[in-house]
Amino acid sequence: MKIALLGYGRMGKAIEKIAIERGHEIVYTLDEIRNQGTLAYAEVAINFSVPQAAVDNIKSALQKQIPVVCGTTGWLDHYQEVVDYCQEKQAAFLYASNFSIGVHLFFKLNALAAKLMKPHAQSYTPSLEEIHHIHKLDAPSGTAITLAESILENSDLEGWELDTKSKSKLEIKSIREGEVPGTHLVSYRSSIDEISLKHEAFGRDGFALGAVIAAEWIVGKRGLFRMEDVLNIS
Repeated sequence: MKIALLGYGRMGKAIEKIAIERGHEIVYTLDEIRNQGTLAYAEVAINFSVPQAAVDNIKSALQKQIPVVCGTTGWLDHYQEVVDYCQEKQAAFLYASNFSIGVHLFFKLNALAAKLMKPHAQSYTPSLEEIHHIHKLDAPSGTAITLAESILENSDLEGWELDTKSKSKLEIKSIREGEVPGTHLVSYRSSIDEISLKHEAFGRDGFALGAVIAAEWIVGKRGLFRMEDVLNIS
């Protein structure tokens, strides 16, 4: 499989390593200081660029009907624009806030927990905490927002807010320290106890492997997809 890497930072390099180990070829790399190879040769593009470059990067591949797997967060105000463009070009696009297989199982556990806790909303207050390395540009993480969506669907809260003291909003704490790959903690606290779900990544390899697996899966397809489709856990 011939792959274009749109974004060549830490994640791009981790994806390159795993892709080559799995027998694939990198035919194009792009970032702020690099434009190497030929995009048109690619069978699939994987975008882990900075947020402000995401839309242009994605469209450049879709315009050539190259399917795109995107893990960049912080650009979702333009998500519908990309969806419309993908449909116009009859191409394929898959976005995930996190490509770790473990995280997607965590999403399912979080959704189930939210449903179980819904009848007890008067007793238990939910909250979210995410910890990432100091180089991460967006806060909260896209993974935290995905987790928050399931919680909000099963509560009377009026959205989420960073470090809020409002009883009507779901509190999300975003911490940036060291080189932490990613930790997410969902908690339900009452006056007598606390229930918690936690996912902790030990490195970037899990994210990179998931992105490559998604890229392998999407080649030859058309439409809009999620990581749940790749893992068959919709």
